[in-house]
Order: sequence, then structure tokens, then C-alpha cells
Amino acid sequence: MIARPLTRRAALALLSLAALPAGVRAQGAPPAGGAQTSNVPGSVAGDGWRHGLSLLGEPKYPADFTHFDYADPNAPKGGLVRFGSQGSFDNFNLIVAGVKGDLESQIPLIYDTLLAQAQDEASTYYGLLADGVRPAEDLGSVVYRLRPEARWHDGQPVTADDVVFSFAVLKENSPSYSSYYKNVTTAEAIGPHEVRFIFSEKGNRELPQIVGQFPVLPKHWWQGKDASGRPRNPAETTLEIPLGSGPYRLARFEAGRTAAYERVPDYWGRDLPVNRGANNFDTQRAEYFRDATVMIEAFKADQFDWRTENIARNWATAYDGFPALREGRILKEEFPQAGMGMMQAFTLNLRRKKFADERVRRAFNLAFDFEEMNRTLFYGLYKRVDSYFFGTELASSGLPEGRERAILESVKDMVPASVFTTPYKNPVNGSPEAVRTNLREAVRLFQEAGYEIRGNQMVEKASGQPFTVEFLGNDNSAERVVLPYRAALQRIGLTVSLRVVDPAQYQNLMRSFDFDALALNNWPESLSPGNEQRGFWGSAAADKPGSRNLAGIKDPGVDALIDKLIYAGDREELVAATRALDRVLLAHNYVVPQWSSDVSRTLRWNRFAHPAVLPRYGASGFPTTWWYDKDLAAKTGVAR
Repeated sequence: MIARPLTRRAALALLSLAALPAGVRAQGAPPAGGAQTSNVPGSVAGDGWRHGLSLLGEPKYPADFTHFDYADPNAPKGGLVRFGSQGSFDNFNLIVAGVKGDLESQIPLIYDTLLAQAQDEASTYYGLLADGVRPAEDLGSVVYRLRPEARWHDGQPVTADDVVFSFAVLKENSPSYSSYYKNVTTAEAIGPHEVRFIFSEKGNRELPQIVGQFPVLPKHWWQGKDASGRPRNPAETTLEIPLGSGPYRLARFEAGRTAAYERVPDYWGRDLPVNRGANNFDTQRAEYFRDATVMIEAFKADQFDWRTENIARNWATAYDGFPALREGRILKEEFPQAGMGMMQAFTLNLRRKKFADERVRRAFNLAFDFEEMNRTLFYGLYKRVDSYFFGTELASSGLPEGRERAILESVKDMVPASVFTTPYKNPVNGSPEAVRTNLREAVRLFQEAGYEIRGNQMVEKASGQPFTVEFLGNDNSAERVVLPYRAALQRIGLTVSLRVVDPAQYQNLMRSFDFDALALNNWPESLSPGNEQRGFWGSAAADKPGSRNLAGIKDPGVDALIDKLIYAGDREELVAATRALDRVLLAHNYVVPQWSSDVSRTLRWNRFAHPAVLPRYGASGFPTTWWYDKDLAAKTGVAR
């Protein structure tokens, strides 16, 4: 899968996809921004117009900046880069991604957004399609002004009507966009190049910014007819090559197998400060593989160039002794993941009555022997996740103090009392004694919840029905993690099975919430969480097909804390509210936390170079600011 920096441009589109296990889909979720902006005199002509929006005060780059520090404006253009993706695709329409079909993963490349994210600042954005943005003083609305030179690939101008159309169809057809933009009531054209977004509330600091982050689609194309004379339908999947305005166009494809994107030589925005030194490859191509093992062998056979390795065993052993690695033709490199956190977990479906009791869910955690799994399967490469914002300053720890405690006190009647008295801790296994102690406690909790063991089987006391659970996965890697877990759960009398289905069926089952438990699931988090939290954990999203609230959480305390987070007045309050939310989510034991790492593990054929400075919050920054190096490629060998 493509290892792109975590940008709104790519991540918000991917957010609407049904969530797949780590390593199947790009790990990314939209890092919610904010609207505490800087008023830079003369940044754009006209009172109140701004060239950038930042949650953290003043944007780093002034109005006259020429390029991002992590981009080389003199980077050479040319060459091919190939990526491997697991699964398949049958759709190029991102409007219905996550609801219908299987979206081709690189399709966001063809679209521009109103703003572009800086990868060396936390939640700061600068003009792309828009050359200016003007939030209302009360943050009840915002106006975006489009660049008059912005063009679709067919030469027609990008207009305010395109923006209004895009917002409407995305919000109408996508559960993720609908949830994310819940508080944006109106998008209206107030001129050919100006759009006003009106909000249902005032004081929400991120709303003026996040409306700059959805892909802008061509109204005239979507309201036209295809080559067969049929009217196009934004609510249906399509394999017709769509029209875009971005740095790449989809040039050719073979459905389900490969898709090639070519750089647009006369791209209207190529010289904008946010684009200088970026989009350097002439061609970016995705190659699809059904099987994870086949995908590794395809990489070794030089059928694609870059691989992000999410399986610890593969990282430790799968490439040992490979000649190209010994010879330096393949490079193995870790990049720090400073710009995101992660909750990865066995996800229990609270819509199922058997998971409604928190004691049952905690019992599942007690039975999970992470320590042994990390030692025997993961080569000690992972840490146990103990926060929904693991790896960031947003993670809760210890007991709440100061501002965080005050926020929790304000919703005291809606949150577990334990959040004030007991820090969250995962059970620790790893030894026979610890395992026996934790399994005994798990049995006790099941008994408190109305179950008992009859003939080595855990059954509901009232009905005598056995407790069964089916884990759902979409490739064979699920077997490695579920089977040891199953053995532990069977020791306390549970009937456990694993169902592995193909990616398309997996998406459909997730969209309809038709599962007991997900074997591998994750929610990537940014450094500035916001409205997307409603889609992750909010009650309103729990029953929306295709939403990211896969656990089915419906809790007034969680809803209230999400609002506290969204309406935070400054960074200190945002951090405190996020930690409070984290603490309450953990206290309810909604999921069984798994494992994560603070680095991105990558392998690449040695054909590429990058700027001296990599983006602080963008991991490797590949492929956005990298380029094809002819001298390296000559030594490595021509791509097959």
C-alpha cells in the first residue's frame, strides 16, 4: 500500500473507505485542523483574508513563502514509481467510497482541495485551489476565494459552483463526510470565485479549516454523459476515468489489477508554493495483489518499488539473505511516526447483546496474552497500545489533574466513577502464573455478567446458550494473531472461530456491521483531533452503514467529551479534553487494545532520492517530495 504522508488531501478520502486491517489499507485518518488563525497583514489583498489557517496560532510560513522547507524546488521531474496494494478495485468514484464498491486507492491524486496541509507543522494549511480564506469573527461561517487560474484537466475553470456541488454530493452520499461536516449547514456561491460555508454553531475552531479539505469535483463532468450517452450518477460506482484538476490524471488501468497515473505537464498549480518540489514522478502506478505472501515475492521480483512492512515477522525474517538487500539494491529503513497516534484493537461489536456488558469486554482483555505474542510472533518489535491516542501527547496517563479533571467533573454524572480513582492499565500476561491469574479473573467477570461454566463451556445462566464469538479477517495474517488468542478464550469455555473472507466481502460485512469481532482494526489519530471523533465514537454514527464507529459506541459521556474537544478554546484545552475522552473510552473497555509502533518500516528499490530535510510529521514523505534518481537506478537495474 502507498505510504503517503498523513495529509487531509489523501486521508479524508481514505477515511470514507471501509476500515481494513493494518497493512491492507493506508493507515490514515484525517487530522482535524482548527480555525485559530493568524491575520497576516498583506497576506492576500483585502481586509481579513488570510493565506493560511493554523490551530496553533501563527502559521510558520509567511504569505510570500516560495516552498515548504522539506521540499526541493529544484527536484528533477521524471521516472516511474510503482506501489503494491493488497486487494482489488472496481470503482473510481470516491463519493461513494466506503458505501459501494472498492475504491482505487490513488484516485485522490487527480483532485485538488481548497487548502493543502504543511507536513512540518501540526494542523496548519495553506491555499491550494483557494488563494484566500476569511473566517467570520464569531467562527459562524467562512468564505473561501478560488484562484481564477485553477483549471480542470479539460481546460474549464474551477468555479464556486464546483465547490458547492462537491460539498453537497459528498455529504449526501458518504457517511464519513456526512458525520465529519455535520455542523456545516450550507455551502453557497457568492460569486464565480467565492464560496461561503455557514455553520450550525459558532465558536467551533476547526470548522473554518476543515471545509478546505474535501476534494473538489467537476460539476459539469458529473452532470454530463458518458461515452455511451448515459447520464453520470454520483451515487453509483464507476470505472469511467474521472476528470480532475490535480497534479496527476488517471491514464490507464486494468480493473482490479493495475492503475497508472501520469503527471499533468501543464498542471495549473505546479508553481504554487505548496506544490514546488512535489509531485516529481512522471508516472505513479498501483499494482494489486490478492495474497500478502505473493505480494512480498512480487516486491522481491521487482514488480513494485516501495513497501511499508506492517508484519513484524516479515520485517525480521522475510528479507534475510535476499541478494538485492545484501547488495544495496534494496534499502531497508525505518522512519519516525511523529505525526499520528494509533488505536489498533480487536474490535467487539457492541450491537451484539453478548458484548453489551463491560465486564465481558474486560474479560476478553484479560485473556489476551500480548507479552507472549510479542515475544513469539512479533520479535519484540511492538508496544502494547494503552490509549486511543497512543504515541502522542494526547494520551491519558495516571489520574486526571488540572484542566483535564475539571472537564471530567463537568460531565461527572455521565462517565464511569473509576476515571477519577483508577488509572487505566492493560492486564499483563507473559508468564504461566500471570495467565492463570488473569483467566480466573476473566471467569469471575463472566459469572458476574450472568454466565457460568457447564461442562467446560461458558453458557448464559438464564438460557443455557453457549457464549460464541466469531472473529472476522480478510487475509491469512489474521490467523497468526487470532489462533493463540482463541486458545486462551477456549480455556475459559468460550466457543471461538475465525472467518477469513476476501476484501470485497470484508468491506460489505463491515459496512453493514455484520460481525461479532474484527481481528485487526485501527483508528489512526492526528495531533489535533476534532470533528472526525464523532464518526469514530459518536452515538449518531453508530448505526450509519459505512461509518467508522465500528464498535457501535453509544454513550452520552463520550458524546459530551467529543463536543468538549471540538469546542476547545486553545491547545491546552484541546489536549485536556482529548485526554479526558481517551480516559473514558478506555474505562468502558470497548475494545481489546493490540499493539503498535512509533516507526514506519519500509523497503524500497534504490532508485529514489529525497531532500536533505524530511517532513517532521510526514514520516518518509514518500513519494510526494522524493524523485527518481537516474544514477541510482542505473546501479539498481531497470524496473521490470
